[in-house]
Amino acid sequence: MLSLTRFRRAASALALLAATAAFAAPAMAQDAPAPAPAPAEAAPAPLPPETVLAKVGSQEITEADLQAATADLGPQFGQLPPAQQRLAVLSALIDIKALAEKAEAAQLGEDAEVARRIAFLRERALHNAYFEKNGISTITDEELKSRYDAEVAALKPVEEIHAKHILVPTREEAEAAIGELDEGKDFDAVAAEKSTGPTGPQGGDLGFFGPGQMVPPFETAAFALEPGSYTKEPIETQFGWHVIKVLEKRMQEPPAFEEVKDQLRQIVMRDKYIAMVQAAREEENVEYVDPELKTQVEAMEQAMSGSAAGESEAAADAADEAAEPAPASGN
Repeated sequence: MLSLTRFRRAASALALLAATAAFAAPAMAQDAPAPAPAPAEAAPAPLPPETVLAKVGSQEITEADLQAATADLGPQFGQLPPAQQRLAVLSALIDIKALAEKAEAAQLGEDAEVARRIAFLRERALHNAYFEKNGISTITDEELKSRYDAEVAALKPVEEIHAKHILVPTREEAEAAIGELDEGKDFDAVAAEKSTGPTGPQGGDLGFFGPGQMVPPFETAAFALEPGSYTKEPIETQFGWHVIKVLEKRMQEPPAFEEVKDQLRQIVMRDKYIAMVQAAREEENVEYVDPELKTQVEAMEQAMSGSAAGESEAAADAADEAAEPAPASGN
C-alpha cells in the first residue's frame, strides 16, 4: 500500500506550495527583457522499423535495431539533444557489432564464462519483456484512480492553519509589539514596521502549514490559538522572538489525482512485480540445496524489504524539506 505518511506529506507539500505562492516576492525589474530560451530540439521523425541505417560487414542495422539499443544505451547519452542522442546510440551500436563480429570469429561465444554471461543477459531480457507485457502494460488509469480513492479514504484528517508572525531579536521588542496590538494597531502594520523576517513586508504572512512544518515551540503556540487571536506572550525559538496570529484553520485536502498519478503508477508497478515474482517462484518450485543458504537469503530479502520502506520515508522527508519554507524563523 502507498505509505499513508508519504501521501499526507504530499498533500501537505502541495497545500503549502499553493498557499505560499501568493506571497512570493515580485521579480526584480530588469533594464531589458530577458531573451527567450531557445526552443528545444525536436526528436527526429520515426522511420519504418525495417529501414536500414548502416551495415557492419554483412550485418544490417535497422531502425528497429536502433530503437532496441536506445532502450538500453539511451540513458548514457541523456544529456544530448534528441538528434545527437540518436546518432550517439547508432555509433555505439556500430562499435558493439564490430567487436562482436571479432568475438564471433575468435569463437569467444564458446567460452564457458562468456556463454554464462550471454545466457544471463538473455534471461534478463525475457524477464523484462514478460513484466512489461503482463505487468506494466496492464496498468490502467481506472486502476490508478481506484488505488488513489482507497488511499484517500484511508487518510486520517490533518488540520492545518494559516498564520502570520512578527519576528524580532529580543523579548522586550516582542512585548512592545504585543502592546501595540493590544492597543488596536493593525497586525500587518506592526509586522511591516518591526519584523526582521522576509515576510515582514507582507504582514508576516506564512500561508498555510501543517504539523511538523515549523519548529516545535512555534507550532505548539500557533496550533493552540483560535482564528483571529494572537499570542499574548512572546514565543522564543532559535530564530528569535515571535508574536503569532492565526487567521484560519482547515483540514488538509489530499493531493489531486493528477499530482500523484506517476507516484501511484510506480507503486502499483512495484506491487504487481512482487506478486508476479512470488507466484513464479512458487510455480517453479524454487529450492536451495543448502538450508543455511536459504535462511541467509530469506533474512537478506527481509532486511532489504525493511530498508526499502525506510528509504522511501527518508526520500519523502527530503522532498518535504525541499518543498517547505525555512521553519517559522527567518520568515
